Amino acid sequence: MAEEKKEFWRWPEYRHTIPGKDWKDAKVITAGVDIGSVSSKTAIMVDGELYAYAIMRTGSSSAGSAENATDWALEGTGLTVKDLHYTVGTGYGRVNVPFAQRAITEIACHARGSNFIWGPTVRTVMDMGGQDCKAIQCDSRGKVSNFLMNDKCAAGTGRGMEVFADLMGVPIQEVGPKSMEIDEEPEPVSSTCVVFAKTEAVGLLRAGWPTEQVLAAYTSAMAERVVDLLNRVGVEKDFVITGGISKNIGVVKRLEERLGFKALPMPEGADPMIAGSIGAALFAKALYEKGK
Repeated sequence: MAEEKKEFWRWPEYRHTIPGKDWKDAKVITAGVDIGSVSSKTAIMVDGELYAYAIMRTGSSSAGSAENATDWALEGTGLTVKDLHYTVGTGYGRVNVPFAQRAITEIACHARGSNFIWGPTVRTVMDMGGQDCKAIQCDSRGKVSNFLMNDKCAAGTGRGMEVFADLMGVPIQEVGPKSMEIDEEPEPVSSTCVVFAKTEAVGLLRAGWPTEQVLAAYTSAMAERVVDLLNRVGVEKDFVITGGISKNIGVVKRLEERLGFKALPMPEGADPMIAGSIGAALFAKALYEKGK
């Protein structure tokens, strides 16, 4: 019997209900559904406070992924989709959320969600997603004032990191810590294209480079690419990172070194992957109240 191939690229899927919260006396229950190219996230908010969320892999259907992520977020709460007063879709598949009343760009939602998670001092948001990176400037209310995005290449994105995790045979959540297990920082891989960077990495491995050194060279190249995007939009403090790559310590630390200052730490119990869905749920609350 053939041995099952290990999927090093696969991120963990999970859901959470905030302890001590109740929806039974709520005036407004809203959902934000963020369908990304790699992961789908649903945040349920009760009177503007986070109540439950779920993060899972995006499947072949955006509509199906929206339904699955939302059903999972609602699991065990006693709520159903019919109990939601308003839902906003965001992300790559935002127009394909079948039960959403509106679709709003993920740029606006990440700015709004970051304002909710970190507070009104946030001025720059770096969303490092599955298929693109977005550098966003916003005001004290979480309203977008400027942005730039890289969506031409998988370098500096979650998908690029998945390719490398598989190539190196390192589980994706261990890539960041492993890339820090070096005595001296290597030169970044020279290519920004995942295909060419992958070829270069194979060459380095054949030349005798240890795995952690190759990972350091690649995460360093990712950080350089992101810094370039941030410098073009104009990075201001306070600065935060959202999206899956925000959990990669190898990219984040190298990014902070190049910027010369640190990103705000994630508040206890918060999750940077749901910033977009939180923003969408907050827009849903505002739209519902405006409609009334």
